[in-house]
Amino acid sequence: MSIQYTIESYYVLAPLFLIFLVTLLGLTKLKIKRFTALQYTLLVTFGFYLLAVFHLVLFPIDVNIGLYANQTPWYKHINFIPILTIDIKTFILNIIMLVPLGMYLPLLNRKYDNTKKAAKLVLILSLSIEVIQMVIGITLGSSRSTDINDIIANTLGGVLGFLIMNKLMQANAIQRFAAKFNL
Repeated sequence: MSIQYTIESYYVLAPLFLIFLVTLLGLTKLKIKRFTALQYTLLVTFGFYLLAVFHLVLFPIDVNIGLYANQTPWYKHINFIPILTIDIKTFILNIIMLVPLGMYLPLLNRKYDNTKKAAKLVLILSLSIEVIQMVIGITLGSSRSTDINDIIANTLGGVLGFLIMNKLMQANAIQRFAAKFNL
């Protein structure tokens, strides 16, 4: 007997976003943390952005469990060879996908004040995504692949976004405007 079905993103991401919104409102109601309207805007748009990233990298999850569901060994879905096996289109799209993350970082937390700290966080996030894809592939038989080139591209994208934001912040008007969003 085999089990085959698809988990669509809205089954998981919609409840997660509702929990996120309720948590934000709860923090304010309990007077644990007060946010301005611009800070709420920053947090909600960042939440939407993360949902979009998770939608792109994890969903839909094709569940294939059973006797003949997945005949390919799990390790065949992992690419350990950097650069030589690169798919240019996917590489560029992965860079673009995490540029906004790098731009959000200095607004969300002031401790991300240099490129090294931003790169480290983006690398950890990218590595986490690839590990989650691998675990989903192994446990549920999903055909998502884990690729070292994705980690490289995602890290480059986050660093590029951080550098763009740093360059923009050199203008006093943008720095004053961005300060209104800072948490």
